[in-house]
Amino acid sequence: MKLHILGSGGYHPSPKRHTLCCIIPEAGLILDAGTAFFRLDRFLDEKPWNVFLTHAHLDHIIGLTYYWGLAQQRDIGSISVWGGENTLNAVRNLLFSEPLFPKIPPYQFNPISPDENVTIRTHRPACDTILVRPVTLAHPGGSLGYLFQMGARSVAYITDTTVEALPAYREVIQGFDVLIHEAFYPTGYEDLAQKTGHVTILQAAQVAQDTGVKRLVIVHLNPLLDCDGETELDEALRIFPETIVATDNCVVEI
Repeated sequence: MKLHILGSGGYHPSPKRHTLCCIIPEAGLILDAGTAFFRLDRFLDEKPWNVFLTHAHLDHIIGLTYYWGLAQQRDIGSISVWGGENTLNAVRNLLFSEPLFPKIPPYQFNPISPDENVTIRTHRPACDTILVRPVTLAHPGGSLGYLFQMGARSVAYITDTTVEALPAYREVIQGFDVLIHEAFYPTGYEDLAQKTGHVTILQAAQVAQDTGVKRLVIVHLNPLLDCDGETELDEALRIFPETIVATDNCVVEI
């Protein structure tokens, strides 16, 4: 099973990175809908798909408006969009308000609450069911992280957040196969990270070390700081050797 990082950045796209969108095709699972959502065109098929939104900031939801382009030349399966009630209300009533986007795509909107376990049928041979558990994160306006259990494989998706939210998910991701964790700032920006609802790369690496996960994938990098990944990776590796600083279109084995 493979995790494809279609977009690895946050805030706005840059020449190096589109904003967050990840996909696990064998599970029909899409994580956030940033500007990289258009890259789903090579994966979408006629089976059902599930999109999990962490929150309603534009860099995580704008890609939902790309549906009609994706569906133009192919038949695609139903797409269920999951998120907190406030997030889904913002998508339905603001992103898809008539002055902004008058033709709402045929998404199925499903609210989900923190610590509410949900089992999803995928109708896919490699992964018949997914157990999903949302966790509360710390970010202006609110944010949810998601823990996915897919048979023997486990993936945690944590963005956008500060380290204050760590107690909400530290114990339940112990030993997970993959931790996808944001790190909007490099070392030295800890105070700004706290104020804006984010973490630094070293803080993300420390989370991985503390929770005993097998692999850390760092996403949601800051376009204004022009991170190339090399210096940042060196910093993280000193704390947690199994670290990947994601780039657009990179692929990670789960």
